[in-house]
Amino acid sequence: MASPIVFDTRFQLPENVRESFAANLVRYAPYGTAPLFALTNMVGTMTAKSYEHGYFTKEMAYPQAIVTAAATAAATTITVDNVDFFIPGQVFRVLSTGENIAVNTISENAGVFTIGVTRAFGEVAAAAIAADAVIYQIGTAFEEASLRPQAVNIQPKYIRNFTQIFRNSWGISGTTDATENKVGNGERAENRQDCAMLHSLDIEKSLIFGQKSLGTRNNQVIRTMDGLESVIRLYAPGNISTAGATTTYDQLESYLDPVFNITTDVKVANERVLFVGATANKVLNKIGRLSGQYQIVDGQTNFGLQFKTFKISRGQFRIIEHPLFNTNPQLSRMAMAVDLSSFDSPYLRKTFHKGYGLNGEEAPDGGIDAIGGTLTTELTTQITNPSANAIIYGLTDAAQ
Repeated sequence: MASPIVFDTRFQLPENVRESFAANLVRYAPYGTAPLFALTNMVGTMTAKSYEHGYFTKEMAYPQAIVTAAATAAATTITVDNVDFFIPGQVFRVLSTGENIAVNTISENAGVFTIGVTRAFGEVAAAAIAADAVIYQIGTAFEEASLRPQAVNIQPKYIRNFTQIFRNSWGISGTTDATENKVGNGERAENRQDCAMLHSLDIEKSLIFGQKSLGTRNNQVIRTMDGLESVIRLYAPGNISTAGATTTYDQLESYLDPVFNITTDVKVANERVLFVGATANKVLNKIGRLSGQYQIVDGQTNFGLQFKTFKISRGQFRIIEHPLFNTNPQLSRMAMAVDLSSFDSPYLRKTFHKGYGLNGEEAPDGGIDAIGGTLTTELTTQITNPSANAIIYGLTDAAQ
């Protein structure tokens, strides 16, 4: 069992909250309710320059096409379904025959794409190319004193997001503050601790489930941000899966395999964090038990298996049970693979505390006989590689 969480005065100092509120969540509450917020802020954060925060993300181009009409071994023009990122001078492999071809010209007429090629651009002889054959670019080759090749521009995707303001207050009467407790750190510390945890939890929920919006409330502008779930849905929808009544290891691998197609950080290219609910965690552990064998021998005083990591063919996942996912049965069956190196939470305003009546000064609230304060944070999400993240809904049971 985790040790009780104790907050000392360093956590309560406004200047400390302002500079490292999220980092303190790890130091003082490592088993707390906001692990994504805490982990992403421990590795450094960016600064937002405006309430509208836009950024670019792009994926490397790998030119390839499907042949749409059969071509003979002597043909020097080939009809394909697209010519995205094609330029003269590229070398393609016909995957079905092993023949290399060089692209000389590219044309389009009424939506029909044609490339003029040099056949047998290598040691493998030209052969008939069937319709539906795939050609894949394997490099470029240019002659001596060649002219400058055509430029290739990979158009980035622009992701637009808004900063969101989070505010949570605490307050107790002057009498309560003056009362000496027999145990604990006192009502003031307890109330501030609750406020800090609620503040971090509100941010955590939005980092995961937030959806972007812009409107007004009380005649003032109000903005919300896209969280990780929304960004994956918008920019990497193929990485969202819904499990069936039971899940096998092979199905689990197929759900998570796409996150390794695109690399954000080569240092952690084949590793992701997997936030799970309790039910999903049980399903993963059951898949682990069913994937191997174990024996209980005479004299053992404990039994059972508990898996904190698991591997698929292309990478590894570190399992973290997220307390937020256990707040209702539907979220409990959810798993979210997160590439922490692609996730950031730029601040427009870092967390700060504004108190009243704390040092004997008059409270601004009509001279109320009480003390309290408010935590305020304004930030957004920046997920530079949505394709490196994934979601699985509905993990209910493992297949026997």
